[in-house]
Amino acid sequence: MKKNGVMGIIGGITIIVILGIILTAEQDSETDDKSISETAKDDEETSEMQAKWDEIEKIKLENYYLEKERTWTTSGPFQIDREEYRLGQKIFLVIEGLKSEDKGQIAFLRQLNDTHLSVYQTIPFDGEVKNQFNYYMQPKLSIIKGICSAEDIVGNWAVVFRGTDYKSISFEITDEMIPNINENYEHPVC
Repeated sequence: MKKNGVMGIIGGITIIVILGIILTAEQDSETDDKSISETAKDDEETSEMQAKWDEIEKIKLENYYLEKERTWTTSGPFQIDREEYRLGQKIFLVIEGLKSEDKGQIAFLRQLNDTHLSVYQTIPFDGEVKNQFNYYMQPKLSIIKGICSAEDIVGNWAVVFRGTDYKSISFEITDEMIPNINENYEHPVC
């Protein structure tokens, strides 16, 4: 009897294991069906996310620009930080070590044609009052100054030091724009 009892227990366990395997297989089959539809849905979401990511990367690339290294151009105590600027870029002027007798005006001039320049802006200086200071200047469109479009800014410029014997400094503004500044130069103002 012990033998039949043990065989009965082993047979019962075997049947339970087989039923467990069958039920697990059916659940896996249902899960696979769900997985296929969920995977398709996930792939669709991933594709949409990738498209959005690609769009963001494209915008970043359009707005990215590598600023050139500063190349200081000097005339006596006056310096500007570049020889070439893009539209919208600020011109950084550094004045250090003015002598007490240095007094006059810094004039930013834009070239109108081969023979004429026009004053864009002047900045007074007096070495007796202040022997050093910094100044940022950004050429912009202006009805008053007759600078109607970006083409009026692009070209050769000069910084002249009136009242001194210091040589003028030349620089150029190119038609390349720094990112996110287009709206300031897109439409003529005059």
